[in-house]
Amino acid sequence: MSLWIRYTHTTAKGNGRTGFGLLEGARVVEYDGDMFASPRETGRTFDIAEVQLTSPCVPSRIVALWNNFHALSAKLGKALPTHPLFLIKPSTSLAGPGDTIRRPVAYGGKIVYEGELGIVIGKRCSNVSVEEAADYIFGYTCVNDVTAADLLFEDANFAQWCRAKGYDTFGCIGPAIATGFDWKAAHVVTTLDGVERQNYPLADMAFSPLEQVSRISRDMTLLPGDVIACGTSLGVGSMRDGATVEVSIEGIGRLTNRVSEVLATAEAR
Repeated sequence: MSLWIRYTHTTAKGNGRTGFGLLEGARVVEYDGDMFASPRETGRTFDIAEVQLTSPCVPSRIVALWNNFHALSAKLGKALPTHPLFLIKPSTSLAGPGDTIRRPVAYGGKIVYEGELGIVIGKRCSNVSVEEAADYIFGYTCVNDVTAADLLFEDANFAQWCRAKGYDTFGCIGPAIATGFDWKAAHVVTTLDGVERQNYPLADMAFSPLEQVSRISRDMTLLPGDVIACGTSLGVGSMRDGATVEVSIEGIGRLTNRVSEVLATAEAR
């Protein structure tokens, strides 16, 4: 199994440089080119303490599933779907490890965490079969699918899933992309201010990663770096301003973010 990361590295001249590479223990092995298409090793290495991690990929969209776990489906009293139910989080919602989850302007309601497994697409993917799907999966990452929960049903005429989940910084992914990862024996663990809130087995998924990639590729073309968030299970809850949330999956790492009460920058206004 390999761990791919993206990062910024401050050079001796004080300039910040963005790069990507393999994480080997506490050492970063730098690559250049395209992570998803024959990346080349540069020969340079860094200590992990010398770099700041960013989101491990830059998806054109995050496809986020709903009601994809047997345990949550039973709790909700909902039948499992016959086709993955999903929404789209825009590329502008992206946040990486250590980034702050920013409260939306003029929204004072609940902000909810959802710890999830993320599938990272490795090459252009359209109308693929379940048998072919593994060839299109580059690897797996951790996801926190953040939601402004009080907006979901603000209008009784239309459920606002994309609005509630599409705010800037509401699509947290990282810290790495694990290739060769065996998801079947893994658990998603979410902690809030150090207290465990979620701990569920990925084997409880209704649609496996291969099924998700195949079925969603029939609905839209997926591009290299796109992320499918596999949905969450029991234990979803709200985060107060200033809280620290961590989503971890053994073999991938820990994705840590903090909720801020800062509303917006002058540019956003």
